Amino acid sequence: MSDLRQAAAAPPLPPAVEQFLGELATQRRSSPRTVEAYRADLAQLARLSAGCDLLQLAPAEIRRAAARLHAAGLAPASIARALSAWRSFYRWLGERGRVPANPAAGVRAPRRGQRLPKALAVDQAVRLTSQAPADSVLALRDRAIVELLYSSGLRLSELVGLDCRHFARAGARAASAGWIDLEAREVTVTGKGGKTRCVPVGAAAVEALRAWLAARERLAGGETRALFVSQRKARISPRNVGARVARLAQRLGLDSRVHPHVLRHSMASHVLQSSGDLRAVQELLGHASIATTQIYTKLDWQHLAKAYDAAHPRARRRP
Repeated sequence: MSDLRQAAAAPPLPPAVEQFLGELATQRRSSPRTVEAYRADLAQLARLSAGCDLLQLAPAEIRRAAARLHAAGLAPASIARALSAWRSFYRWLGERGRVPANPAAGVRAPRRGQRLPKALAVDQAVRLTSQAPADSVLALRDRAIVELLYSSGLRLSELVGLDCRHFARAGARAASAGWIDLEAREVTVTGKGGKTRCVPVGAAAVEALRAWLAARERLAGGETRALFVSQRKARISPRNVGARVARLAQRLGLDSRVHPHVLRHSMASHVLQSSGDLRAVQELLGHASIATTQIYTKLDWQHLAKAYDAAHPRARRRP
């Protein structure tokens, strides 16, 4: 970590970086969180380059910066993310003729072991959704949340951004980025990269959502738009959703730690196991690349391998 501490007093980011970040936010419609992640990665490059002009860096200097991150103990995934941000910045500069070539183009992050997404078994997912209590307004809301997460495989940010219905732009208030349509049994969300998709909602989730909407006014107060609200009578926060899902899983005695993204992984894995349709799962999840979705085929293979080892007479080792 000494290298990073020595590089802590870096100069401010150059105007080119601010222009790049501005375009990310306005033209590419990247989320504020994504823009801040790019800012942090480019600020890190500025620190590691010890005050050198970012527009003058050579591939060897980019490679040296990545090596210093590795020596400081950063995970390969974090280094890969930083390199991706650096490559995007220099690609943007190249498109405008401000650098002759992308110095980060050929720099690779350290190899990392591929971590499979964590998914519940089918009986665990059914237990979590079907046995969730519905004996209070909060319990009705929580049950609707877990049913919708498992039914439609939404990202956490997509879930908390949902409105009760579609709202058009009104003055300073933006139009809905996501909304539920129970009559059509579908949910419309705006995912990564500002891409909008419609996802079906299963019958059990529709039933749970109807029960929650019937009781919602007792909790919502003056909040007219948000589908899910907190006890503070405002749109529920991602942290609140995560805590409630984890608490519900513990209450039902599920062994593994359950968070909202586990339900997204579970939906994808279970639909793929039943249908074998990778393209359909890609559309449901809103993945830009089929390669991202292919990770679930490995989960499916793990399931088949376990079943084979447990059932095939010649697979079991003799005592």
